[in-house]
Amino acid sequence: MFTGLLQPTHLIILLVVALVFLGPKKLPEAGRALGQGLKEFKHSISGDSHDHGLPDTGAGAPQEKAPPQ
Repeated sequence: MFTGLLQPTHLIILLVVALVFLGPKKLPEAGRALGQGLKEFKHSISGDSHDHGLPDTGAGAPQEKAPPQ
């Protein structure tokens, strides 16, 4: 079904289309954001408990509430 999907010709056409839509100034920024998103996705599905340099969002740790005064 997907045999030969990522041939060099297809990748060149995809790069040209991305360059037309994003422009030369936004293309590196979009690539960097895509790479960072893929890295975070891989870490989330692998179940690693290490951050590997990712910023701590604090979402995993329960927060204690201070008693009302």
